[in-house]
Amino acid sequence: MLAPPSDHAFWFVPAFLLGACIGSFLNVVIHRLPRGLSVRDPRRSICPHCGAPIPFHHNLPLVSWCLLRGRCGACGGRISPRYLAVELITALLYTAVWALFPPVAVPFLWVLAALLVALTFIDAEHLIIPTRLTWVGALVGLAACAVWPQLPALAGGADDWTDGLRNGAIGWAAGFFGLWVVVELGKLAFGKKQDHFDPAVDWRIEEPADEREPLRFIIGEDRIDWWDLFTRKRDRLVIESEELLVDGVAVAPGTLTIRRDAVELPDGSHRDLADLTSLAGRARSVVIPREAMGFGDVHLLGMIGAFFGWPGVFFSLFAGSMLALAWAVAGRIGFGRQLPFGPFLAMGSLCWAFGGWRLWAWYLELLGPLWMR
Repeated sequence: MLAPPSDHAFWFVPAFLLGACIGSFLNVVIHRLPRGLSVRDPRRSICPHCGAPIPFHHNLPLVSWCLLRGRCGACGGRISPRYLAVELITALLYTAVWALFPPVAVPFLWVLAALLVALTFIDAEHLIIPTRLTWVGALVGLAACAVWPQLPALAGGADDWTDGLRNGAIGWAAGFFGLWVVVELGKLAFGKKQDHFDPAVDWRIEEPADEREPLRFIIGEDRIDWWDLFTRKRDRLVIESEELLVDGVAVAPGTLTIRRDAVELPDGSHRDLADLTSLAGRARSVVIPREAMGFGDVHLLGMIGAFFGWPGVFFSLFAGSMLALAWAVAGRIGFGRQLPFGPFLAMGSLCWAFGGWRLWAWYLELLGPLWMR
């Protein structure tokens, strides 16, 4: 399945440098896209602290961050090590793809590597996966399967472009619809979290200073973004209030039901959320809607399947789950805490691309006649 394009180490250098440059652009995508900012305006990179344009000699991939010791050359503000990590990881992935895959597949897999890096860091920081990137990736994956039919096949075996395209389409469907079923079952099983408080605790809805940021529901020490509460139209936040303040005025307490954009007060009246200036009180209990897994993961696994077919889907899901479990145990992350799954799916797919398919082939060979039946 893997075929090195050249044994000469010289070709690794331009692949590494190209990856580092792409990684520099991915930093712009990672910073701007989840904040609703354009990745093209301004065209030049800017400091996230002072907003000053970064001159060319301060924007050299890998080099500038090290020479400036992780600080902005204009204001001296600290620049996250994430910028260096993204550039280095992308450069290494581009080099590995060039070293292990035939030239016909390399451009497509470079696109995949860039998308996986961007999605990993966006999901890790913001707990969201921009589906516009996964749709682009799925289309690129299907094109890759048509150009190199061996990509979605198990250790080769497909020579016709129609076979490759069919295998890629089956992989996309397996990843997208398969995980969709898991998400729906998870919603049924774990779609609500109920807490009781004795004594009652303060709660409020907080508007962010930046209009691009979501509303937040704050209860006790918990701060939950609005888009994490209301991912579906049918989601409801139910609060049993001991005290209730609407626009700063005390009203009769009781059961308050909050939807994405409206509120049902204890007396049965309805108010649009946009018409309220404040909503707060003290809660005796609360029922919080939640998702077992974000729907962005569904799109991501579909994209992975479009590249690697249904075997790559199952391997990536299994490997990603094991990696996530190991991370949760090592990090001592408690149950109920959000853990972005996208980065682990991305790592699982890279494990498949860089040799995991051999384990799958070995497993099927071990099954022997049982697999053939």
